[in-house]
Amino acid sequence: MLHLRLITPSDRTDAAVRLIEGTVGTAHLAVVPGAARDPVGDIVMVDVAREAGDELISGLCDLGIDECGSISVENIDLSLSKRADDAEEKAPGEGADAVLWEQLAEGTHEESTLSVTYLAFITLATMIAACGVVLDNAILIVGAMAVGPEFGPLAGFSTAVVRRRPRLAVRSLTALLVGFAVAMAATVLFSLLMDGLGLFTEAQLEAERPSTAFVYAPDAFSFVVAVLAGIAGTLSLTSAKSGLLVGVAISVTTVPAAANAAVALSYGDTAQTLGSTNQLLLNLLGIVLAGTLTLLTQKWLWHRARARPSRPTRPTRRVRSDRLT
Repeated sequence: MLHLRLITPSDRTDAAVRLIEGTVGTAHLAVVPGAARDPVGDIVMVDVAREAGDELISGLCDLGIDECGSISVENIDLSLSKRADDAEEKAPGEGADAVLWEQLAEGTHEESTLSVTYLAFITLATMIAACGVVLDNAILIVGAMAVGPEFGPLAGFSTAVVRRRPRLAVRSLTALLVGFAVAMAATVLFSLLMDGLGLFTEAQLEAERPSTAFVYAPDAFSFVVAVLAGIAGTLSLTSAKSGLLVGVAISVTTVPAAANAAVALSYGDTAQTLGSTNQLLLNLLGIVLAGTLTLLTQKWLWHRARARPSRPTRPTRRVRSDRLT
């Protein structure tokens, strides 16, 4: 269940309440007239099944509540209420499959912002990966993949395509391209510094590297894994299972490929530079393509689920309190 708290101008409260009452899957509606001070208006609170949340939020936005008031959404971890149970039963579809498009757009918007913190993380991840490729250390490669924040802009771009939001697409693409450009440029300087200190050598880069040679040798499996990771990452975002993103991050060769390209460039190795760059672009393309198709599929499936009639409420068997004593 989701908990919605609205601040509505007094002249739009009735319309908002009618919309809520007409939405299947709502419960615990409460209206506090004149309670809001900034902006001035009424406070409306309601619980809604997750599978009905996107429809209700979209309807409230159509009423302009997001512009003249506010819409706050929180997840309810525990709700002990028969009305809430009935609301979930009546709502079409399953809560685990529901996509809150406004929440997704807002979340990916934040993750796609080109900030100092974002640049710091992607640069540090690339430098860690540079150490991993030179030392042929798989543990460092995995660590660098986990640190890299590049999936945020990738998911943001896919969301922008599906939601037709050009500003989000430009923001995501800018964060992605500028982020990798800055990270790779910084890693070239880092590699030159490490070479000057005798910690990196060209012989290490050119030697056989059974654990990390894959980062500059793209093949069909690279694209397949990127597509699978893109699907998994998108599903983890839409189902609010963000913990799965760590597994997605360490399954695709984006940051390590960028790192190997930067190190190879510092030594003038054109073959490895081009191979790593191709690996990077192939993985980025696979993730974006898979993410976009996954969101389009979810949108289509959820549209079909909404078109189905509501499920009848199942009778709830209650236990008499005297049986517990």
